[in-house]
Amino acid sequence: MSTILLKNGSLVLPDKVISGGEVMIEDGIITQVGRMSHHYGRAADRVIDAQGGYILPGFIDTHSDAIEKELEPRPGAFFTTDVAFGELEKKLAGQGITTMYHSFSFAGAQYGVRADQVAADCIRTIMNIARDYASIRNKIHLRFEVTNFEAVDLVHDLIKEGCVELLSFMDHTPGQGQYPTIEDYRRYLEKTYHLQLDEIGEILKLKEQGRRQAGESVARLSKAAQTAGIPLASHDDDSPDSISYYQQQGVTLSEFPINLPTVSAARQAGVDVSVGAPNIVRGGSTGKGMRAIDAITAGRANILCSDYYPPALLHAVFLLAEQTVSMTEAVALATVAPAKALSLKDIGSLEEGKCGDVIVVRKRNNTPVVTNTIVGGVPVYTMNYRVTLPDDREEQSAS
Repeated sequence: MSTILLKNGSLVLPDKVISGGEVMIEDGIITQVGRMSHHYGRAADRVIDAQGGYILPGFIDTHSDAIEKELEPRPGAFFTTDVAFGELEKKLAGQGITTMYHSFSFAGAQYGVRADQVAADCIRTIMNIARDYASIRNKIHLRFEVTNFEAVDLVHDLIKEGCVELLSFMDHTPGQGQYPTIEDYRRYLEKTYHLQLDEIGEILKLKEQGRRQAGESVARLSKAAQTAGIPLASHDDDSPDSISYYQQQGVTLSEFPINLPTVSAARQAGVDVSVGAPNIVRGGSTGKGMRAIDAITAGRANILCSDYYPPALLHAVFLLAEQTVSMTEAVALATVAPAKALSLKDIGSLEEGKCGDVIVVRKRNNTPVVTNTIVGGVPVYTMNYRVTLPDDREEQSAS
């Protein structure tokens, strides 16, 4: 394990930004944070010059479907878990994400990566790979569709095996949440899975059957998760009643609540609220949900996650810092807050004694770019740009 000194950058700390700062990492642990040349002790084995950019704690992404897209980039086109996981890790390191909760949906699908047994096999493979070697910190976020009663035993087994580090409950039954009408849900299934009308009808029939057992399924799995010390989340809450119900089941995090009254009810009840970074970057939801920036501006949402597009986390943080909140507040949405919500005590901030998960971000044409990523004191990513000289530009224009 080497000693690393990151210098000449704006340090974003939980309560302030220090310009011309530096961070020392020794044996994987942050040992000094402050202004340049204030460190003491042994000389660093490696020095990383931030060149006036930002030095931030690594991002913690509590919810991302990216692994599903990597495994099955188009319907029916599968890649092995080893290949998909390895390629995704490289991308995530370059996006400043040092801790990823890979989200797998147990939605009772017949085919594809959302088929229960396929998802379970992928989870077990990833956990085995990550135990041996990994670039970033990899965790599993298991998303359980509450009407999928047939998967309860399988999910219970995964919890007992130690394969789950965040469990969320989602309900995509038409008539509430993301799909206020049956027609909304039909359009989703047609667009996402290219299903025929008779297949959609069969899915709706199974959902109705599963809804009658949903309370029992949620109660059993929430008890198993709490016994194992696994945090619980709810998904697409659309009312204060939904927040209250899931809080009674042990839920402490509400993901993507549909409207501001629900967000307010969650925060008043002491429940953390997570919104999607793509919603921030794009300016709104892809469905009928609220604008995430409204919840953040109102001081209600306290966590950002990448949802379906990991690069959005970095861009949302800097967009918010430019337009809505301070830099410390924006960075905290993807670092301090998720660490606190999920009881990750050793990461999430640039403080002495914390693990050395650090990223360097510089601006390229006013767009933030990660140039260095360090996880546990190990440099896992470096980006260098070629500089095009004036003579080269003239030759390119002439040709």
